[in-house]
Amino acid sequence: MSKVLVLNASYEPLNICSWRRAVVLLLKGKAEQIEHNGHLIYTDFPLPTVIRLRHYVKIPYKEISLSRRNVLHRDSYICQYCGVRRHDLTIDHIVPRSRGGIDSWDNVVAACLKCNVKKGDRTPKEAGMVLMSHPRRPHHHVYFEISKHSTSGEYEWKKYVIGA
Repeated sequence: MSKVLVLNASYEPLNICSWRRAVVLLLKGKAEQIEHNGHLIYTDFPLPTVIRLRHYVKIPYKEISLSRRNVLHRDSYICQYCGVRRHDLTIDHIVPRSRGGIDSWDNVVAACLKCNVKKGDRTPKEAGMVLMSHPRRPHHHVYFEISKHSTSGEYEWKKYVIGA
């Protein structure tokens, strides 16, 4: 149904959870409701879109895993060679693996099948192709995860999430 932004006691974005999990945290007194979307559940309980934990939780730094899904999301499902937006893109190694290229955030980009085949086992420069943007590792785990969700609560999230 809808997702809920979870803030730390310091109003720092921590996580995204389901509305059911948010309601449980509210009923147990572990969180307070900050924003709601006006819809009611259980006839008199406003459906939360943003909650804040009552006690501060220290979260260790978490690496964003290098996966096809995350690379496509980082590149906004746009081929980095021709600019076409599709959901059936492939992953291209800038420096091909056959030439010592590794699986890293800096060496992989989203590419349509046509551009990937055209580039083949060459570097973009050798193939006469230009990258639209230089690939890089996403900065922060929480903001990367929040950017994946486009929900009805997104408007309420903007004031708590930098760059939303």
